[in-house]
Amino acid sequence: MAIEKSSGMSAKPTIALVHGAFEDSHVWQGVEAKLKSDGYPVIAVELPGRPGAPMSPADVSLDLYRDTILKALAKTTHPAVLVGHSFGGITISAVAEAAPEKVKTLVYVAAYLPRDGDSLVSMAQQDPDAKIGPELQIKKEQGIAVVNYAARADLFANDGPPQLRAALPDKILDEPLAPLATPVHLTQARFGRVDKVYVHTSKDQVISPAFQAKMVAATPVRASFTLPTGHTPFLTDPAGLVKAIEAAAH
Repeated sequence: MAIEKSSGMSAKPTIALVHGAFEDSHVWQGVEAKLKSDGYPVIAVELPGRPGAPMSPADVSLDLYRDTILKALAKTTHPAVLVGHSFGGITISAVAEAAPEKVKTLVYVAAYLPRDGDSLVSMAQQDPDAKIGPELQIKKEQGIAVVNYAARADLFANDGPPQLRAALPDKILDEPLAPLATPVHLTQARFGRVDKVYVHTSKDQVISPAFQAKMVAATPVRASFTLPTGHTPFLTDPAGLVKAIEAAAH
Protein backbone atom coordinates (compact mmCIF):
# COMPACT_ATOMS: atom_id res chain seq x y z
CA MET A 1 0.00 0.00 0.00
CA ALA A 2 2.79 2.39 0.87
CA ILE A 3 4.40 1.96 -2.54
CA GLU A 4 1.08 2.47 -4.29
CA LYS A 5 0.42 5.64 -2.32
CA SER A 6 3.90 6.93 -3.08
CA SER A 7 3.50 6.44 -6.83
CA GLY A 8 0.09 8.13 -6.66
CA MET A 9 1.56 11.15 -4.93
CA SER A 10 4.35 11.50 -7.50
CA ALA A 11 1.79 11.30 -10.31
CA LYS A 12 0.16 14.56 -9.25
CA PRO A 13 1.00 17.31 -11.71
CA THR A 14 3.08 20.32 -10.78
CA ILE A 15 0.91 23.38 -10.21
CA ALA A 16 2.45 26.70 -11.23
CA LEU A 17 0.77 29.72 -9.64
CA VAL A 18 1.01 32.97 -11.62
CA HIS A 19 -0.02 36.21 -9.92
CA GLY A 20 -1.77 39.08 -11.62
CA ALA A 21 -1.15 42.81 -11.90
CA PHE A 22 -0.59 44.85 -8.72
CA GLU A 23 0.44 41.61 -6.94
CA ASP A 24 3.42 39.37 -6.29
CA SER A 25 3.80 35.67 -5.53
CA HIS A 26 3.03 36.19 -1.82
CA VAL A 27 -0.70 36.29 -2.61
CA TRP A 28 -0.57 32.51 -3.11
CA GLN A 29 0.87 31.59 0.31
CA GLY A 30 -2.31 30.05 1.74
CA VAL A 31 -3.19 28.23 -1.48
CA GLU A 32 0.39 27.02 -1.98
CA ALA A 33 0.59 25.56 1.54
CA LYS A 34 -2.68 23.65 1.15
CA LEU A 35 -1.79 22.31 -2.32
CA LYS A 36 1.58 21.11 -1.00
CA SER A 37 -0.06 19.44 2.00
CA ASP A 38 -2.33 17.63 -0.48
CA GLY A 39 0.71 16.26 -2.29
CA TYR A 40 1.05 18.61 -5.25
CA PRO A 41 4.44 19.99 -6.31
CA VAL A 42 3.96 23.78 -6.47
CA ILE A 43 5.84 26.63 -8.13
CA ALA A 44 4.78 30.16 -7.15
CA VAL A 45 6.25 32.33 -9.90
CA GLU A 46 7.54 35.81 -9.03
CA LEU A 47 7.30 38.00 -12.12
CA PRO A 48 9.88 40.74 -12.77
CA GLY A 49 9.21 44.26 -11.53
CA ARG A 50 8.21 43.25 -7.97
CA PRO A 51 10.17 43.71 -4.73
CA GLY A 52 11.19 40.03 -4.93
CA ALA A 53 12.44 40.41 -8.53
CA PRO A 54 13.28 44.11 -8.86
CA MET A 55 13.57 45.62 -12.33
CA SER A 56 12.97 49.00 -13.90
CA PRO A 57 9.44 49.21 -15.35
CA ALA A 58 11.03 50.24 -18.65
CA ASP A 59 12.67 46.79 -18.90
CA VAL A 60 9.55 44.75 -18.05
CA SER A 61 7.57 43.20 -20.91
CA LEU A 62 4.90 40.58 -21.53
CA ASP A 63 7.54 38.46 -23.30
CA LEU A 64 9.69 38.66 -20.17
CA TYR A 65 6.78 37.50 -18.02
CA ARG A 66 6.23 34.57 -20.41
CA ASP A 67 9.90 33.65 -20.43
CA THR A 68 10.11 33.84 -16.63
CA ILE A 69 7.34 31.24 -16.37
CA LEU A 70 8.89 29.07 -19.09
CA LYS A 71 12.17 29.12 -17.15
CA ALA A 72 10.34 27.96 -14.02
CA LEU A 73 8.64 25.19 -16.01
CA ALA A 74 11.96 24.03 -17.47
CA LYS A 75 12.57 22.11 -14.23
CA THR A 76 9.36 20.08 -14.64
CA THR A 77 9.43 16.72 -16.43
CA HIS A 78 5.67 16.46 -17.06
CA PRO A 79 3.11 19.02 -18.26
CA ALA A 80 2.11 21.41 -15.47
CA VAL A 81 -1.16 22.99 -14.44
CA LEU A 82 -0.82 26.77 -14.87
CA VAL A 83 -3.05 28.87 -12.63
CA GLY A 84 -3.31 32.54 -13.61
CA HIS A 85 -5.08 35.22 -11.61
CA SER A 86 -6.52 38.34 -13.27
CA PHE A 87 -3.88 39.68 -15.71
CA GLY A 88 -2.11 36.35 -15.14
CA GLY A 89 -4.68 34.85 -17.51
CA ILE A 90 -3.04 36.70 -20.39
CA THR A 91 0.42 35.65 -19.22
CA ILE A 92 -0.39 31.93 -18.95
CA SER A 93 -2.06 32.09 -22.37
CA ALA A 94 1.20 33.41 -23.83
CA VAL A 95 3.06 30.52 -22.17
CA ALA A 96 0.65 27.97 -23.67
CA GLU A 97 1.15 29.49 -27.13
CA ALA A 98 4.93 29.28 -26.76
CA ALA A 99 5.11 25.78 -25.26
CA PRO A 100 1.77 23.91 -25.33
CA GLU A 101 3.60 20.67 -24.59
CA LYS A 102 4.59 22.03 -21.16
CA VAL A 103 0.99 22.71 -20.11
CA LYS A 104 -1.52 20.14 -18.86
CA THR A 105 -4.29 22.62 -18.06
CA LEU A 106 -4.71 26.40 -17.92
CA VAL A 107 -6.77 27.50 -14.91
CA TYR A 108 -8.13 31.05 -15.14
CA VAL A 109 -8.97 32.45 -11.69
CA ALA A 110 -11.02 35.66 -11.98
CA ALA A 111 -8.78 36.12 -15.00
CA TYR A 112 -8.69 37.56 -18.47
CA LEU A 113 -9.23 34.75 -21.00
CA PRO A 114 -7.91 36.37 -24.18
CA ARG A 115 -8.33 35.81 -27.87
CA ASP A 116 -5.63 36.59 -30.43
CA GLY A 117 -4.68 40.27 -30.34
CA ASP A 118 -6.23 41.04 -26.96
CA SER A 119 -4.41 42.97 -24.23
CA LEU A 120 -5.44 43.80 -20.68
CA VAL A 121 -6.19 47.35 -21.81
CA SER A 122 -8.36 46.27 -24.74
CA MET A 123 -10.25 43.71 -22.66
CA ALA A 124 -10.81 46.03 -19.70
CA GLN A 125 -12.38 48.54 -22.07
CA GLN A 126 -15.01 45.90 -22.97
CA ASP A 127 -16.07 45.46 -19.33
CA PRO A 128 -18.41 48.35 -18.44
CA ASP A 129 -19.42 46.74 -15.13
CA ALA A 130 -15.88 46.68 -13.74
CA LYS A 131 -15.22 49.25 -11.02
CA ILE A 132 -11.43 49.57 -11.31
CA GLY A 133 -11.18 51.93 -14.33
CA PRO A 134 -11.85 55.23 -12.53
CA GLU A 135 -9.48 54.20 -9.73
CA LEU A 136 -6.47 53.65 -11.99
CA GLN A 137 -3.78 56.29 -12.31
CA ILE A 138 -1.49 55.93 -15.33
CA LYS A 139 1.93 57.48 -14.63
CA LYS A 140 3.56 57.38 -18.05
CA GLU A 141 6.76 59.17 -16.98
CA GLN A 142 7.41 56.45 -14.38
CA GLY A 143 6.06 53.67 -16.59
CA ILE A 144 3.61 52.40 -13.98
CA ALA A 145 -0.10 52.03 -13.26
CA VAL A 146 -1.25 52.79 -9.69
CA VAL A 147 -4.53 51.85 -7.99
CA ASN A 148 -6.10 54.59 -5.88
CA TYR A 149 -5.18 53.70 -2.29
CA ALA A 150 -8.59 54.51 -0.83
CA ALA A 151 -10.36 52.19 -3.30
CA ARG A 152 -8.12 49.14 -2.91
CA ALA A 153 -10.03 47.29 -0.19
CA ASP A 154 -13.39 47.67 -1.94
CA LEU A 155 -11.95 46.65 -5.31
CA PHE A 156 -9.88 43.65 -4.28
CA ALA A 157 -11.46 42.37 -1.05
CA ASN A 158 -15.04 43.64 -0.99
CA ASP A 159 -16.02 40.26 0.51
CA GLY A 160 -13.16 40.15 3.02
CA PRO A 161 -13.24 40.50 6.81
CA PRO A 162 -12.29 43.89 8.35
CA GLN A 163 -8.77 42.77 9.29
CA LEU A 164 -7.96 41.73 5.72
CA ARG A 165 -9.54 44.86 4.24
CA ALA A 166 -7.43 47.00 6.57
CA ALA A 167 -4.18 45.24 5.65
CA LEU A 168 -4.71 44.80 1.92
CA PRO A 169 -4.16 48.37 0.61
CA ASP A 170 -0.50 48.27 1.68
CA LYS A 171 0.03 44.99 -0.20
CA ILE A 172 -1.17 46.28 -3.60
CA LEU A 173 1.83 47.11 -5.79
CA ASP A 174 2.43 49.57 -8.59
CA GLU A 175 2.36 47.74 -11.93
CA PRO A 176 4.72 48.16 -14.93
CA LEU A 177 2.68 49.62 -17.79
CA ALA A 178 4.07 47.97 -20.93
CA PRO A 179 2.76 44.41 -20.39
CA LEU A 180 -0.77 45.71 -19.75
CA ALA A 181 -0.99 47.28 -23.22
CA THR A 182 0.79 44.50 -25.12
CA PRO A 183 -1.44 42.34 -27.36
CA VAL A 184 -0.99 38.59 -26.91
CA HIS A 185 -0.62 36.47 -30.05
CA LEU A 186 -2.54 33.19 -29.88
CA THR A 187 -3.20 30.46 -32.46
CA GLN A 188 -5.74 27.66 -32.60
CA ALA A 189 -2.95 25.18 -33.37
CA ARG A 190 -1.05 25.90 -30.15
CA PHE A 191 -3.00 27.82 -27.48
CA GLY A 192 -6.25 26.47 -28.90
CA ARG A 193 -5.41 22.83 -28.17
CA VAL A 194 -4.53 23.33 -24.50
CA ASP A 195 -7.08 22.25 -21.87
CA LYS A 196 -8.75 25.19 -20.10
CA VAL A 197 -10.77 25.65 -16.90
CA TYR A 198 -12.33 28.86 -15.53
CA VAL A 199 -12.91 29.81 -11.89
CA HIS A 200 -15.56 32.55 -11.76
CA THR A 201 -15.84 34.98 -8.84
CA SER A 202 -19.45 36.07 -8.39
CA LYS A 203 -18.80 39.28 -6.37
CA ASP A 204 -15.87 40.54 -8.45
CA GLN A 205 -15.42 44.32 -8.78
CA VAL A 206 -12.28 44.20 -10.98
CA ILE A 207 -13.33 41.79 -13.74
CA SER A 208 -17.11 41.72 -13.61
CA PRO A 209 -19.00 38.40 -13.43
CA ALA A 210 -20.80 39.37 -16.66
CA PHE A 211 -17.51 39.86 -18.50
CA GLN A 212 -16.10 36.62 -17.08
CA ALA A 213 -19.12 34.82 -18.57
CA LYS A 214 -18.67 36.64 -21.89
CA MET A 215 -15.03 35.55 -22.17
CA VAL A 216 -15.91 31.91 -21.46
CA ALA A 217 -18.66 32.07 -24.08
CA ALA A 218 -16.08 33.30 -26.61
CA THR A 219 -13.41 30.74 -25.65
CA PRO A 220 -15.10 27.59 -24.32
CA VAL A 221 -13.47 25.78 -21.39
CA ARG A 222 -13.65 22.16 -20.24
CA ALA A 223 -15.07 23.05 -16.82
CA SER A 224 -16.18 26.08 -14.83
CA PHE A 225 -16.34 26.66 -11.09
CA THR A 226 -17.88 29.62 -9.29
CA LEU A 227 -16.69 30.97 -5.95
CA PRO A 228 -18.89 33.44 -3.99
CA THR A 229 -16.01 35.89 -3.64
CA GLY A 230 -14.57 39.13 -4.87
CA HIS A 231 -11.42 39.37 -6.99
CA THR A 232 -8.99 37.71 -4.56
CA PRO A 233 -10.33 34.26 -3.60
CA PHE A 234 -6.82 33.16 -2.58
CA LEU A 235 -7.26 35.59 0.35
CA THR A 236 -10.98 35.33 1.10
CA ASP A 237 -11.71 31.68 0.26
CA PRO A 238 -8.41 29.80 -0.13
CA ALA A 239 -10.01 26.44 0.72
CA GLY A 240 -12.65 26.88 -1.98
CA LEU A 241 -10.03 27.94 -4.53
CA VAL A 242 -7.78 24.98 -3.71
CA LYS A 243 -10.74 22.64 -4.19
CA ALA A 244 -11.40 24.14 -7.63
CA ILE A 245 -7.71 24.01 -8.65
CA GLU A 246 -7.40 20.38 -7.56
CA ALA A 247 -10.57 19.47 -9.45
CA ALA A 248 -9.17 21.21 -12.54
CA ALA A 249 -5.86 19.36 -12.17
CA HIS A 250 -7.45 15.90 -12.53
